[in-house]
Amino acid sequence: MKYRRIQRILPARRVSMDGIELDQPLPGSGLDQIDPFLLIHHWEKDIPGGIHPRDGGVGPHPHRGFSPVTFVFSGEVHHRDSRGNDSIVGPGGVQWMNAGMGIVHSERQSAPFAAKGGKFEIVQLWINTPSKHKLDQPEYFALQADQMPQVELKGGKLKVVAGKFEALEGPIKPKSGMLILIAELKEGDHAEIPVPTDFECIVYQLNGRINLCGEETTYSKNMTWFHKDGYGITLDCMADGIALILCGKALGEEVAKYGPFVMNNQTEIMEAMRDFRMGRMGILIEEF
Repeated sequence: MKYRRIQRILPARRVSMDGIELDQPLPGSGLDQIDPFLLIHHWEKDIPGGIHPRDGGVGPHPHRGFSPVTFVFSGEVHHRDSRGNDSIVGPGGVQWMNAGMGIVHSERQSAPFAAKGGKFEIVQLWINTPSKHKLDQPEYFALQADQMPQVELKGGKLKVVAGKFEALEGPIKPKSGMLILIAELKEGDHAEIPVPTDFECIVYQLNGRINLCGEETTYSKNMTWFHKDGYGITLDCMADGIALILCGKALGEEVAKYGPFVMNNQTEIMEAMRDFRMGRMGILIEEF
C-alpha cells in the first residue's frame, strides 16, 4: 500500500475562550479549515473540587449548521439541551451532536466530579454539515467508552467512533463520508489505517510520541495534515499516547461562520441569529 505523505505539522497555540484557556491547532498558522473539519479545541485542567457545577464548564449557548463533537478523556461531561437530552459521559466516551436547524446546549462538569475534583481533559471537534442537511432536526448521541467497537493492537487499541474500519463500523452515522478513530497507543504499537483517496486526513496527538508513515515523529499537541496522495497512513508508537484520527470527504461548499453558527452565506447567518433571538432553537433552563 502506498501511504500518504505529510503535508504540514501544526503545533497547537494557546487561546482564551470566555476565560477558558485552550490549545487550538485548528484554525491556526494561516489555515482556516481542513474541509469538513472546522475547529479543534483541547481543554486540559486540574479541577480543585468543591465547585458547584453551575460554575464550571460552558453554560447554555446555541449552535446551527454543523456537528460539535466532544471527546472525553478525563473527568465527566454533563450535557443538557433544549430538545430535552440530559446525559453524563465519562472518560473514553464521546458526545456527538448534529445541531441542524438549531439547538441550545450546555456542557458542564458533572456534579459528582465538580465536588470531588481531579484531572479534566476533553477535545472538541467541529465538523461542517452539508448544505442540504443544515436545517435538519437536531440529533444528540452519547457514547460511553464501552459502546464503541475496537481493534486490539499489541498493547493499545483503536476505537471506532464513525465510519468503517476493518470489519467494524462506528455507532455514529455522520451526515457526510467520514472515518473517526480514537487511538489509545502503547509503546511498540503499529497501526495501519486505510483512508479513501478522496478523504482529507488529519491526526491530532494529545500526548506521547508517534512516528507517522515512517516520515516524521510527532509529539503532544501536534496536528498533522496529510496529502491526498496515498491509500492510508501508518502510526508507530514510540512513547505511550492518545491521538484522534480524523478523516472526511471535503464538502467543497462556501462556509460562512459567526460564533456558534456555520452556514453557507451571510444571509443564512443573519437568519440563524434572528431565529435564536426569537427562541426558535428552543430554550434551556438548567436545574442543579
